[in-house]
Amino acid sequence: MATTEERNGHPARSDKRVETMEKDAIELELEELLFGDDVAFHERIREDAAAATSNRFQRRSADEAAPDELSASDLSDASGKDVEQLDDSDLFFIDAAPLSATEGHLVPVKQDTEQVDELLQAEAPVWEDSDDDRLVVSLASNPRLRKLRLTEAEDTITGKEYTKRLRRQFERLYPVPEWALPSSKTGSSKMKRRPRPDRRGASESDSAASDDDMDIDEDLSAVPLAKLLQTNDSLTLTGTGEDGPRRRLRPEVLDIQRCKDVGETQPAAVTSLSFHPAHPFLLSSGPSSTMFLHHVTTSTHTLTSLLTSLHVRSTPLTTAAFDSPLGTRILFSGRRHYFYIWDLPSGQIEKVTRIYGHAGEQRSMERFKPSPCGRWLALVGSGRKGGGTINILNATTTQWVAQVRVEGRGGIADFAWWTDGEGLAAIGKGGEAIEWRLNDRQDEDAVVNRWQDDGAMGTTVLALGGSSADALGGARWVAVGSQSGIVNIYDRKSWRVALQQDHLPKPFKVFEHLTTSINNIVFSPDGQLMVFTSKGKRDALRLIHLPSCTVYRNWPTSSTPLGRITAVAFSADSSMLAVANEQGKIRLWEIRS
Repeated sequence: MATTEERNGHPARSDKRVETMEKDAIELELEELLFGDDVAFHERIREDAAAATSNRFQRRSADEAAPDELSASDLSDASGKDVEQLDDSDLFFIDAAPLSATEGHLVPVKQDTEQVDELLQAEAPVWEDSDDDRLVVSLASNPRLRKLRLTEAEDTITGKEYTKRLRRQFERLYPVPEWALPSSKTGSSKMKRRPRPDRRGASESDSAASDDDMDIDEDLSAVPLAKLLQTNDSLTLTGTGEDGPRRRLRPEVLDIQRCKDVGETQPAAVTSLSFHPAHPFLLSSGPSSTMFLHHVTTSTHTLTSLLTSLHVRSTPLTTAAFDSPLGTRILFSGRRHYFYIWDLPSGQIEKVTRIYGHAGEQRSMERFKPSPCGRWLALVGSGRKGGGTINILNATTTQWVAQVRVEGRGGIADFAWWTDGEGLAAIGKGGEAIEWRLNDRQDEDAVVNRWQDDGAMGTTVLALGGSSADALGGARWVAVGSQSGIVNIYDRKSWRVALQQDHLPKPFKVFEHLTTSINNIVFSPDGQLMVFTSKGKRDALRLIHLPSCTVYRNWPTSSTPLGRITAVAFSADSSMLAVANEQGKIRLWEIRS
């Protein structure tokens, strides 16, 4: 029969008990070797504690007696005999006490000054090639490496120096962006507003004056235009320039280096370029109705930053220029019967809508040029009956002063002011040219010269450049461009004899390098360079050396990215050349002396 536990689902209990076997001698010996026994464990702890106490006492006594000599226990520790008896706390210690050595105990270490400067300026490279010390690179033999030379006579350099110059050239073309600069550099120059005292009884004028009371720590040439407009003195300062006269340029081969493009690509073609006469500012405009003012410099790295832009609604801009010689105003206009004057110190924009008494002859004010002296403003008249006219205005009051008329068919092709600003040269589309002097008596005697361009076929451009005390108006060279792509350049120093004998002046040199219509001729301010371009064909530009009148053969090359050129300009110190094209890009080159 089944038991009760089996009926309930539980197995029946067994009455047999499992007996534990006693450990034999071999098992006890093995357990003692592996785990030790209780008696030996406690005895070992007592021995270790006694040995540690004895070692501490001996070491303390030895330090007090002779701190410069090792104790017996230290010697035993060094020999490794009693190390096993020491605690871990006695084997190691943490030195948290300040340095007690005086300056006399310190050994001076001499380091190379240049090495220290390099360590401070940049981190050490991860890897260096030992072959760089043995490598020799020739810069003069490779035309692509000549731009890395510091002097014209320099030829071979070491591999390390070659690496440094390549890196410097790369940083010149692609400078470090502002977001990658350390915060100590970008945040050091900030505008700080002085705390204004609470004066409840002050007048409104006093409060307005205190609002404008600021401390500006930035460099003048790097601050935005909004800060430059706060005072009149900021834009009336003359440029520092280089010490002494600029070195004469060589003919045929020019040391020219491309820099970073000016700003981003503009919405439309750039038809007008103008450098500030005293500061590194570049003014550009075009049919997009927007005028841009950039800050450009090539001192260490080529930097081009947008200072400000001005949009004129529904007015495609044709001409924009600084007034001379201070550049405190910007004049701009489009194909409209009015033009604008932007006064930079005050920020006010004045709109000149008409010329009283000559409104019928001046229906459009898109073509104008301010005089170099800053006193006059000349606008090409829109009437073509019986020739063309140029209206002379007072640059300060914008009142009409005089009128210049050029006889011929088709109207006036172009005109240019004399260097002294007291007269101008104008030419018609048929090649008829006059030299006109501004004086108090407006009669026939104001025309001092009349001449005809040699072989003129659709004259398009006229430009004056160079300086000479013997030439009329201080300008030595006259360049005339035509629709056939031919450019004639005249030396005005030799005109005096030819005009007295009623002979037509002959060109000093004829340039036949381009085959499409000439649209730009510009002289550098120092009179050593002349550039002429045509937008009828891509990359149509030639650079001329003066006074030799030779074309530079090393620039531009077939790989120079010029495009269809619409405007060119030289900087005030003749060290930079800006070229704009129909794509809205402004290329920049540095001319090295």
